Amino acid sequence: MASPGIEVELLVKGHSDLGEVTPEVKASDSQTSVAIADLEWREMEGDDCGFHYGDGANEAQDSDFPTVERSRLQEMLSLLGLETYQAQKLTLQDSLQISFDSMKNWAPQVPKDLPWHFLRKLQALNSEARNTTMVLDMPPDAWPAEKESQMEEEMIYWDPAEDMAADDIYSFSELPMPDTPVNPLDLLCALLLSSDTFLQQEVLLKMSLCQFALPLVLPDSENHYHTFLLWALRGVVRTCCFQPPRGLGSFREDSVVLSRVPTFAFVRMDVSSNSKSQLLNAILSPARRQWDCFWHRDLNLGTNSREIADGLVEISWFFPSGKEDLDVFPEPMAFLNLRGDIGSHWLQFKLLTEVSSAVFILTDNISKKEYKLLYPMKESTTKYYFILSPYRGKRNTNLRFLNRLIPVLKIDHSHVLVKVSSTDNESFVRRIRAIICSVARSPCRRLSVEDMAHAARKLGLRIDEDFEECQKAKERMEKIIRKIKDVDAYKRDELRLQGDPARKAAQVEREFCQLQWVSEPPEKHRAELRRRVLELRVQQNGQEPTSGVQEFILGISSPSLGERQYFLRWMEWGLARLGSPRPRQPPETLLTLRPKLGGASDLNEPFWPEPLGVEHFLREMGQFYEAESCLVEAGKLPAGQRRFAHFPGLAVELLLGGLPLELVDGATLSIPVRWVTGLLKELHVRLDRRSRLVVLSALGAPGTGKSTLLNTMFGLRFATGRSCSPRGSFMQLLPVAEGFSQDLGCDQILVIDSGGLISGALPSAGDRFELEASLATLLMGLSNVTVVSLAEMKDIPPAILHAFLRLEKTGHMPNYQFVYQNLHDLSVPSPKPRDRRQLLDPPSDLGRAATHMEKQGSSFRTLAGLAERQHVWHIPALWHGAPPMATVSLGYSEAIFELKRCLLENIRNGLSNQNQNIQQLIELVRRL
Repeated sequence: MASPGIEVELLVKGHSDLGEVTPEVKASDSQTSVAIADLEWREMEGDDCGFHYGDGANEAQDSDFPTVERSRLQEMLSLLGLETYQAQKLTLQDSLQISFDSMKNWAPQVPKDLPWHFLRKLQALNSEARNTTMVLDMPPDAWPAEKESQMEEEMIYWDPAEDMAADDIYSFSELPMPDTPVNPLDLLCALLLSSDTFLQQEVLLKMSLCQFALPLVLPDSENHYHTFLLWALRGVVRTCCFQPPRGLGSFREDSVVLSRVPTFAFVRMDVSSNSKSQLLNAILSPARRQWDCFWHRDLNLGTNSREIADGLVEISWFFPSGKEDLDVFPEPMAFLNLRGDIGSHWLQFKLLTEVSSAVFILTDNISKKEYKLLYPMKESTTKYYFILSPYRGKRNTNLRFLNRLIPVLKIDHSHVLVKVSSTDNESFVRRIRAIICSVARSPCRRLSVEDMAHAARKLGLRIDEDFEECQKAKERMEKIIRKIKDVDAYKRDELRLQGDPARKAAQVEREFCQLQWVSEPPEKHRAELRRRVLELRVQQNGQEPTSGVQEFILGISSPSLGERQYFLRWMEWGLARLGSPRPRQPPETLLTLRPKLGGASDLNEPFWPEPLGVEHFLREMGQFYEAESCLVEAGKLPAGQRRFAHFPGLAVELLLGGLPLELVDGATLSIPVRWVTGLLKELHVRLDRRSRLVVLSALGAPGTGKSTLLNTMFGLRFATGRSCSPRGSFMQLLPVAEGFSQDLGCDQILVIDSGGLISGALPSAGDRFELEASLATLLMGLSNVTVVSLAEMKDIPPAILHAFLRLEKTGHMPNYQFVYQNLHDLSVPSPKPRDRRQLLDPPSDLGRAATHMEKQGSSFRTLAGLAERQHVWHIPALWHGAPPMATVSLGYSEAIFELKRCLLENIRNGLSNQNQNIQQLIELVRRL
């Protein structure tokens, strides 16, 4: 019966995914199927398995099973120090705190270190985050110097011939030994069970960037339910090529939750010598490259027994790049992996059969028990394939039961593959891929993760977003989104204050500010500017917030913190979907594009189309506050009649919750001083005594990787990718742990991303260049530490050169770090010292133009006062491989960590200029 020409497997040593296999199988929905299956057993020869539904012994064992699992879960949580986070869950803000550990590349020493080590590594997109190896409790650098010296002498100079007592020989056994290692999948499950839904979402997002398989169904035997992670997966967005590339428009970006693709499940029945995870990795890996998406037994600690992770369902996707030599499949596909035996996890297996296009069942033998387990699947329309590695002497038994399964599962001989140790691995993988492609080409089930959630709900699984706060926030978002038929029309009609009045007011206020630098400004001109500003602000204040803006304000005003956070996330996704699936540039070329700003251009001309986002609603609130504040200052409106004075408080709540707020308006390319001042005053009140602040900014042209750098360094949420990023400059707050704030010298770190403000305009661009230079001066002037992100060896934007020269006049020179990012090729070596000097010496024409404009005699190198080794960084390429299936390179992650450690050390050692409190920052904003 078995096809002799189809034999294979990857590695056949030991057994993979072998948890405890109980003989209990949950009853099928169809009692008739069970009765028929029972009848068919008795007709078979060798009916000696002793397996029957309703077996009293098994029922007794069932009643004890939850108790055993409950004990395992509690022991694991206690071992990892996560028991305290069962009632009050671990939050995203907890994971972002700056502490002593943020400056150390430390290895976990005890199991309680593992969750925090995993989160730190994952935040840095480190491909080794899943490694749970622990070092000794007392590392060598913690030993007393005399003890360490003594040990070294004993190890180096010990003479085996020397007469030693047995106690001396075994003295090293008294050294502390590491604790029992924890299986990485147990760590992941325990951490997710201890995290709130927003931290779960962040963990899965970072895992997806590392190309790790993501949890889809999270087991929790303690509380007798399993959770389908729909909400946690909503933040994962991928870019892929859906067809052979015909230019720049062939790449599209979409949410993995909404994409309908063929899905293939891999499960184990009883015992299998073949590893599902290794097989899946081989199927997904392109030629000449092994990709360990699914954790497996040959990886570090992969053979450790799983205590709580059996029943976990993982999901991963393949997305084509449009390159035939790299793409193993021509279209996007999803792959599911059930950890543990299907007999012990019938509910998960039932779900997989209902959502998959095909199910691959790995087993060593098929007997009566396995036949009875699969018989209820006879009504399923899913295609089934068996991958066998039979024990010797079991061939006839396998054939007998396979013959019985052929009509039940509607399979034939081509659906049975045999894999033994002599099977060629590569040819076997090619055979599996061919089967997958054949299924995908034929009419087959194509479901999204949302569709899978509907099936899971019907089976009784808990869906992580099926509760009141989340659903109320979703309904409010949908009320807003339903009214948006055309984005440009919506901006014009519903976000009225951001049109011409806002741009004109910004221009007039910019002119008014420039009068401060005139020795004797004409009073008549000053009065005229005041009159024009007041006229424009009166016009704005006469408007009422539209229904969409009012609904948004209600959403962020909810008394429930959770509902506010859910509303913001729903808004972000809902607005992102308005133009989806969006055409994107291929990742390689996206980074090479540069705006053509060599000549004069309109100040309001966008660098690229700006998508509608949450920041537009907050800008509208800011404009209402600006207009009202201007009238109050001019005495045209009594303070008691203010309607929008509470707006800064609402926005600050979002900032404290981790949302980046706009500092420089991307529409008017100006800083709304009253609004920003109101935000900072409110922040000062909320933080109370913990308002000592360090400001860290990142500047550079769009596409130089500065936002990705900040996100990787600190776990922030700045928008990345030119085609989807807003143009303004954004700020996000990082709290410093109380125990570390005294040592670091600050309570908070305010991180500023220059966004798309500095485009690389040349001095010949006139007003555009002058505006960029002013904005660069503003951002650097506010900063204690400035990171200048460069994509090419001589790519210092001219506006930044002018900002350096202007800041010399003020005496405020932040600590500078120049970061050269290799955006394209892993093979490009680190720059040589001569190249680094060229990096710090701008092209002569720009240098002369800068010093001439500013009437200074200093050179750029003199101003910056740079030490080559300490202030110039070379960051390796972000991707290892070709996107969208590329992983983040380990070199990138490690280099970013070293940069982070340097920045924090500089802050700690006072090299970041004088730290300030929020009140001082407010004054600095006004002055600059």
